[in-house]
Amino acid sequence: MTNLSIRQIIQAIEEFAPTALQENYDNCGLQIGDPEAMTSGVLLSIDVTEEVVEEAINKNINLIIAHHPLLFKGVKSITGSTCVERIIIKAIQHQVAIYASHTCMDNVREGVNQKIAQKIGLEDTTVLDPVSDKLLKLRVYVPIDYASEIRTALFSAGIGHIGKYDHCSFNAEGEGSFKAGETCSPFRGKIGQLHYEKETCIETVLPAYLKTKAIQLLQKVHPYEEPAFDIISLQNQWEGAGSGLIGKLPSAMDERSFLQHIKETFHLSTLKHSPLHNRPIKTVALCGGAGAFLIKQAVNKGADIFLTGEIKYHDYLDYQSQIVLSEIGHYESEQYTKEIFYDIITKKFPTFATYYSMVETNPINYL
Repeated sequence: MTNLSIRQIIQAIEEFAPTALQENYDNCGLQIGDPEAMTSGVLLSIDVTEEVVEEAINKNINLIIAHHPLLFKGVKSITGSTCVERIIIKAIQHQVAIYASHTCMDNVREGVNQKIAQKIGLEDTTVLDPVSDKLLKLRVYVPIDYASEIRTALFSAGIGHIGKYDHCSFNAEGEGSFKAGETCSPFRGKIGQLHYEKETCIETVLPAYLKTKAIQLLQKVHPYEEPAFDIISLQNQWEGAGSGLIGKLPSAMDERSFLQHIKETFHLSTLKHSPLHNRPIKTVALCGGAGAFLIKQAVNKGADIFLTGEIKYHDYLDYQSQIVLSEIGHYESEQYTKEIFYDIITKKFPTFATYYSMVETNPINYL
């Protein structure tokens, strides 16, 4: 079995779903535990309950990765009077670390919603409500003979993605000028003399959460003592993250057949839905968890049906003539998130001890 620290597991998860993508109200990340501690294994769950912590202890596992945060609201005391407090006490006593990847895993392009789309069989998926104000433009000036090396380093760091394209950049050649001061160590030119250098201006784009990484990278690989670069905020929508997903079925299905397909895919004994329209289902919009806030976007983008985990009565009432709505259940819609965690960890660390929790954490039951 591979020996890993808790931090190494967290880094693998956050390379896929950075915590910077979480909603403002959320609390993703390591909630209990020492990130430098070595881990004996990881237990994957949707929720953290007392039973899940007990399962980890019994299996000699000291790291739980969950979708929903244990610590969502502030805890003012830890006396054991609530289940959350008892979980905190037991986890600390037994040195079980707890990590949550919630709305950052919801919002990342290949996260919860793409997993749902894959299970349903959707094709040509796009983000239903892409994020804005999360995209930056990087413009950097480099000696012409170093342009290829700098581009390669930037692209290797995940910079330069536009939609489904990567390695995206615009390059223009020109002439830069500078004069090195007395305390400088110039890469080109001489101290006190005005120098002209043939340079390439490289322009590319990056998500805002990679800004610090990009700056550190330039300082490391750029040959100049003082790299010249600009970082500019963009108003463009970023298709790399956002709420919900919309896509198409390979072939249209009648409404009842599609709803039966959903029941079977998500192992449902019952499935709530609005009145049917007696029209084929081809375009499907969806959002794992509580996604009713996206119904209007689904209507505007021409979806035949909108699937999510929770829908209010008045949403059914208001939109019943515009789109078919179907409520899978919050837990049920996100149940396959554990598979995402498993794939991330086992792909990077194939021999690491990674287990699915066997505890049923869904608090909602049906007769």
